[in-house]
Amino acid sequence: MTIHIPEEKLAEIRNAIDIVDIIGERVALKKAGKDFIGLCPFHSEKTPSFTVSQTKQIFHCFGCGAGGDVFSFLMKSDGISFPEAVTSMARRCGIQLPSRQMSPSEKETLSEREKLFDINKKVLAYYRDQLLRGRTGEPARQYFEKRGFSRDIINRFGLGYAPDGWDNLVRLFRKEQIPLALGEKAGLIIPRASKSGYYDRFRNRIMFPIVDVTRQVVAFGGRVLDEAKPKYLNSPETPVYHKSRSLYGLHAAKDRCRETGLVYIVEGYFDLLAMHQHGIANSVATLGTSLTPAHVRMLRRGYAGKARLVFDSDAAGIKAAQRSISLFMNEAAEVEIIILPQGEDPDSFLFGRGPEAFFEQAEAAKGAIEFMVEQAMNAHGTSMQGKIRVVDELKQPLAEIRDSVACSVSMRYLAERLGIDEQAILERVKSARAANSLKLGRNSERLSPSADSAGAHSSSASELGENRLECRLLAMMLQFPEILPDVEIKGIIDYFEDKRLKNIAESILLAPPQRAGDASGLLNRLSDDAQRQLVASLAIDEEGWERSSCEKLMAQFIASRRRRQQKLIEQIKAAEQDNDYERLFELLKEKQKQVVKSD
Repeated sequence: MTIHIPEEKLAEIRNAIDIVDIIGERVALKKAGKDFIGLCPFHSEKTPSFTVSQTKQIFHCFGCGAGGDVFSFLMKSDGISFPEAVTSMARRCGIQLPSRQMSPSEKETLSEREKLFDINKKVLAYYRDQLLRGRTGEPARQYFEKRGFSRDIINRFGLGYAPDGWDNLVRLFRKEQIPLALGEKAGLIIPRASKSGYYDRFRNRIMFPIVDVTRQVVAFGGRVLDEAKPKYLNSPETPVYHKSRSLYGLHAAKDRCRETGLVYIVEGYFDLLAMHQHGIANSVATLGTSLTPAHVRMLRRGYAGKARLVFDSDAAGIKAAQRSISLFMNEAAEVEIIILPQGEDPDSFLFGRGPEAFFEQAEAAKGAIEFMVEQAMNAHGTSMQGKIRVVDELKQPLAEIRDSVACSVSMRYLAERLGIDEQAILERVKSARAANSLKLGRNSERLSPSADSAGAHSSSASELGENRLECRLLAMMLQFPEILPDVEIKGIIDYFEDKRLKNIAESILLAPPQRAGDASGLLNRLSDDAQRQLVASLAIDEEGWERSSCEKLMAQFIASRRRRQQKLIEQIKAAEQDNDYERLFELLKEKQKQVVKSD
């Protein structure tokens, strides 16, 4: 399905935004000459190969080949369509998009995400009003006061209250003429088992809006005021909310994280609020789930290279910390674990002892391996049987560390602490890895971001090699638009043999770049993602073209194609003379594919 958005509107949006600002909200970018560089958000890497050009308003990763303009980035980063990416940027800079030339189904597809954002915004205002002004919100206000949370922190994080009752939101949606099916898609109401209507998901709960880095409300979390179960309840996954890519409080923490290069990670909503209220603003929280590789990758590449885990000191918290360690090590991110006194969590500790005492605990944080080894040795002791149990407990976390250096250093440390042969530990780790491979059918290797991106990049490179001259001509046309009249006069494009590259070349001539490397308009006219990535890679480089070098390249290209055509004609004649009809048929098919330039 195609939705037409006029080129002049796309140009207006591109002129109103800066791709560095948009990408910089998700990727930590550093100035490098005229461009900006950072760690690619689309594949695993330790050395920055992700480049953003402010002058050309495009990005390109020299590692995995991803590239394009700001719309391409949002499509790939958020998993949304082109119209949705355009609409998001138009809304951000206050530009009205035309709605004509769209069928009803097209309008519905284009606006669903916007409608979900609008619903969440209206519901947030409703919950806020119930907490701050509603009579039914008095118990929630008292609850916050009893726990010591200030009005400032309540306002800063947009906290609210969902009153008791089964149909408060249902009635709100009817009043606002919001389709109930859309309220269900937003995860806010649930269809009754009898199929006779809907009821509210959140009832008699303090409400925590979950906000993305662009400050859009994507979901909600709720906590009961009494002992009802479940204590915490989160929105389900929706078209705008993905738990594995969302962290509570990141929108409020990102600037401080970048300033310090450090992020504190806690487990709960109130832990996060306590951290921020006590001035520890570089803090985020997980959302009722374990940390995922996407969480770690997002933090490592966008906000901070070092993390401190502040999990509860009970057995569950320690296990959560242990599960998270290999994620950080595989992303080459430094991680430390803060162990609070028994029975304490960040919320109770900060309100009870203050931030100075917390920072003392932070200074005593254990490194990842030291933490794992110490916890295992405390649990099992250092007797002969205890050492065996320690190795058995740690072999799986060690096996999950893909970085060979990190794994080797960790095994050596464990061997030294236990006073046993490092080779014995290595054998246990190898055995655990073999069991993992057998159990998962090696899916982890096949689906890992680095493997995927490397395969895609090598494939792209081979295609470029086969059409090297045509790719060079495209680069010339993008980077030295003054030569385009000569390209047209000489009929250069007629000699192109690769249909995809020819399509790109024709698009360039149809709407020539206004300046060298300006490919943003062209990117929007290409429907194929591989073509967009190729154009971005060709446009972002600067070769220093001159007219003489351009003319030399065009002459070389024409001569090369004419030689190939002449050789093919000679081969056809030879096949005819030899009555080799099978060979003749293949040669004629090849000739048919070529577009011969007539003199």
